Amino acid sequence: MPHYQKLGSIPHKRHIQFRKKDGSLYQEQVVSTEGFSNDYSILYHCHPPTQIIKADEPVVVAPNIAEEKMLKHRSFEGFNIKPTADYLQSRVPILVNNDCHVVLAAPQQSMTDYFYKNADGDEVIFIHEGSGKLLTQYGEIAFGYGDYLVIPRGTIYQINFNDSNNRLLIVESFSPVRYPKRYMSNYGQLLEHSPFCERDIRVPENLTTIDKQGDFLIKTKKKSVMYGLHYSNHPFDVVGWDGCCYPYAFSIHDFEPITGRIHQPPPVHQTFEGHNFVICSFVPRLFDYHPQSIPAPYHHSNIDSDELLYYVDGEFMSRKNVTKGMITLHPAGIPHGPHPGAIEKSIGKKDTPELAVMIDTFHPLMLTNEALAIENENYIMSWAE
Repeated sequence: MPHYQKLGSIPHKRHIQFRKKDGSLYQEQVVSTEGFSNDYSILYHCHPPTQIIKADEPVVVAPNIAEEKMLKHRSFEGFNIKPTADYLQSRVPILVNNDCHVVLAAPQQSMTDYFYKNADGDEVIFIHEGSGKLLTQYGEIAFGYGDYLVIPRGTIYQINFNDSNNRLLIVESFSPVRYPKRYMSNYGQLLEHSPFCERDIRVPENLTTIDKQGDFLIKTKKKSVMYGLHYSNHPFDVVGWDGCCYPYAFSIHDFEPITGRIHQPPPVHQTFEGHNFVICSFVPRLFDYHPQSIPAPYHHSNIDSDELLYYVDGEFMSRKNVTKGMITLHPAGIPHGPHPGAIEKSIGKKDTPELAVMIDTFHPLMLTNEALAIENENYIMSWAE
């Protein structure tokens, strides 16, 4: 879990009177996860956060499933997703199940005339290309190439991009996104053997209270339906907050790789986890240093999980013809491994410049129509000599 933070003005205790200079009360809002049984934050608004003045007709945004069941290796050209001006319209679900959705996006414009709230799940947005600021009720977070933006469900946000060239990999999680349990103490601190620590986590700053009334559209997604809810007060009218539920950023470049004398298994790359899936970071690192080590990964029968790898940058000695933004999917039930010749070729290599994000799901992923449109259809035959 993120550690306790506070920003702005808050009263001495929870749930007591907190008044403005004119004597009226600030409006307290508890944002909690898993009922009242897990992380939460308390926000103090200038006005009640409940004053809806209008509701638009809802729009269904459910993924278009093309294949529910399959057993073959697949590959997709992620950068073939066409750029789209609007942020929400640019988001294209590629692979989905009941635990998470894997989404690609290439938005060209900042969010200026609406706000967004995902009421279905947490979001992890990986910034492959682009930079800007994430604006929220909690403050702002500057982001750039290689950043993960972790946004808890229910967070109202806007994204301001610095230019029109943006490529995003988004994981929507229908359970809270956490740090790996094995890297956490019983009291929530990241332990010494963790590949990152609290110093690497960037929390919101520059809290700006916008006390403005009018018509403010918050597009809210719930159960794959988008609702347009109009509020009479600006959602960023927060004067202060504290707690452990808030958005934060972590850069893949701050992930410290775990290496050894022989090849290390994929869990050493784990960065986040949700219910029935994990997110891992493959970063530049030294290879194994046993005198007879084989740097290339061994063949693996992933019987229990689908393995999705999103290629970010660098060279990948275990794969042929890798392109930036390419996705490979190796489903549970059949083995996968290095392409022919890659094992011998890797021997003697000292390091790797590869950069990639891996998502392992413990329930099968389904392909959408949009995934089929960007598929490399002959990938399954790429292991043939």
